[in-house]
Amino acid sequence: MNIDLEHRVSRKLMWRIIPFVMLLYFVSFLDRVNVGFAAMTMNKAIGLSPSAFGLGGGLFFIGYFLFEVPSNLILHRIGARIWIARVMVSWGIVSAASAFVAGPTSFYAMRFLLGIAEAGFFPGIILYLSLWFPVKQRAVAAAWFMAAAPISTAIGSPISGAIMQLPPVWGLADWQMLYILEAMPAVLLGFVVLKFLTDKPSQAQWLSPEERRWLIAKLEAEGGTTKAQSGHTAGAMNALRDPRVLALALIYFGTSAGLYTLGLWAPLMIRQFGFTPMETGLLNAIPSVLAVIAMIVWARHSDKSQERTWHVVIPCALGCLGFILAGQASTALFVVLALVVVNIGISAAKAPLWAMPSMFLSGAGAAAGIAMINSIGNLGGFVGPFVIGALKVATGGYAAGLYVVGATLAVSAIVTLLLSRKAGQRTAIAVAKHDH
Repeated sequence: MNIDLEHRVSRKLMWRIIPFVMLLYFVSFLDRVNVGFAAMTMNKAIGLSPSAFGLGGGLFFIGYFLFEVPSNLILHRIGARIWIARVMVSWGIVSAASAFVAGPTSFYAMRFLLGIAEAGFFPGIILYLSLWFPVKQRAVAAAWFMAAAPISTAIGSPISGAIMQLPPVWGLADWQMLYILEAMPAVLLGFVVLKFLTDKPSQAQWLSPEERRWLIAKLEAEGGTTKAQSGHTAGAMNALRDPRVLALALIYFGTSAGLYTLGLWAPLMIRQFGFTPMETGLLNAIPSVLAVIAMIVWARHSDKSQERTWHVVIPCALGCLGFILAGQASTALFVVLALVVVNIGISAAKAPLWAMPSMFLSGAGAAAGIAMINSIGNLGGFVGPFVIGALKVATGGYAAGLYVVGATLAVSAIVTLLLSRKAGQRTAIAVAKHDH
């Protein structure tokens, strides 16, 4: 009876929550990285050099970093429904306003404001999933949610490429239309969030009373086990000081540097071989489609085995290798194949990584800790694109920057191994104390 009940609840959670949060992240990621397609004509139109574009593209993450933890603590206090709606409407407005940048300074300002507007969305959803999904489902739930990023690239790249081939409309250039058209869904979905999202299991009218009781009891029981075994951290300030949170932030830094290097620079890397915007979009979609498949399969394996460390280490090492190959690529085919390796590595690492914080964080500690991991980690999204732009100006090519970003993923793999070793020692001490 319990197995049937668990299966029923799991199926309802997956179908009710995951497709909707995927849609939200799809739109979010599209609005973050469509600047890579806008750059095809925007950079010349407003006078952006490669280094200025890399700096502006990365400034998003400075605003994101500064407002991430406060935003997630507010979400924890007032609930995901109202706060996620606010986030989406505000970032949609800022993203649309990016169509009217007129030079480097206004480009920098709008990217910084977009980061402030969107702060709290991603860690808010990660926190939200931990409030709904039992441990055995958590990596898969996170994987499906985060699969929206490569799906956004796969579907959004051809769409962005097509918009970039539109003739001027109402005096607006192709890159301006791109910003406006792709920002509108965020504003509209903000209002849908208010109607559709349920803050916590006790409010879920779409579960039967029996299903609600089972889910609440299951999550509470798992929370109690976590506290007993893992050196549990609950308070916000304690979480921000926890070395495990800082270690996970450093690991996430490498994956973010890789992800946003791809988002901002991959279209330009492919375009240099003479492809049209539409052809560039289609070629840029190929690695992302394969990354989605790898991400889900790898997360299922991680959940089934309940192993996280090597499920992060191996993809990070693969992503590092992919960047080295991309730096040596001299043909369009070689570049796309290298980008396939990079995409698979970065995407596969993320879900097992995001299953780790809830193993030792809860309550306000989870809200603050997850936000801290995301905000510090996403500074990689500033460093990666900026390094590529700066070293392209200095060297005339992409290789040096790609090697640096690859090195950040090597660091992620090493830190994951060190964290696992430390966690093993901590668990052994806790078990020994419990036995006595």
